[in-house]
Formats: sequence, C-alpha cells, structure tokens
Amino acid sequence: MQTRTQEIGVGLFIMAGFLALLLLALRVSGLTVGSADQSYKVYAYFDNIAGLTVRAKVTMAGVIIGKVTAIDLDHDSYTGRVTMEINDQVDNLPEDSTASVLTAGLLGEKYIGISIGGEEGTLKDQSVINDTQSALVLEDLISKFLLNSVNKSEEKQ
Repeated sequence: MQTRTQEIGVGLFIMAGFLALLLLALRVSGLTVGSADQSYKVYAYFDNIAGLTVRAKVTMAGVIIGKVTAIDLDHDSYTGRVTMEINDQVDNLPEDSTASVLTAGLLGEKYIGISIGGEEGTLKDQSVINDTQSALVLEDLISKFLLNSVNKSEEKQ
C-alpha cells in the first residue's frame, strides 16, 4: 500500500513539473492560454523594418504596452506596414507620437519603441502613426564606413 502511495505522489510531482514547463514555455514565447487583454490597433509605415517579427513587443519608456500583430508590404508606397495592438490601459497616446524600430542590445531582437508627442488628440482604433524611424541596419553602416575609407584613400593618391 505504501509503494502505491509513493507511485501516485511521484506521478503527481512529474505532472506538476510538466505543467510548470508548459507555463514557462508559453510565457517566454509570448503566447497566452487565457483571453487576450483589451486592445486597439494602430498602424505605422516604415521604409525598413529589417529583422522585426510578428509578436515583437511594443514599448514606451521601457514598459511593454503592446505587440506587433502583422507586417505587410504597402503596394502603393512600397513601405512596410506594421500593425500593432496597444493595450487599452494606454489610451492617451498623442496623435503625433513617434514609432521607431529599435534593437535590444547590439545584435538582439527588434522591437517597436513609442515616443510620445505633444498633440492634444489621441490615437484611436485604426489610427496611423505618421512619424516613424526605420531600423538601423548594421551592414549598411559598415558598408558606408568602408566605402568612405576607400574614397578617402583614393583621394590621397
């Protein structure tokens, strides 16, 4: 009888461990099991969104306020259209806010950073953020530096 109780206890312990791993995996991936928070959609157009992915975080002052839900190509302007879901708790973003594609660390993940503006009107559902700053591409900077170095050496000759 005692071995049966031990087997049940070990089985429950292992099941609790698997549930904890599942919860941790869901938290790290950004997926949720329960209902989604109330949110509204905001769009932004970028010339270059290099490395930005769906489910990337949207932050303001370092605090996560939403996530990227879709990335499309706008066929009229040939720019990247980013769809963001912003939490309803942040319902006072000025209309002239700025959206920037930022990098966490030197070679880290890309995310959207929102800087607030000074307008009185606020962003509503389906609004567009007009002031955007595209991603800083490390390869472009290196090539510009190398090209500039080559041009300077050619001028000396």
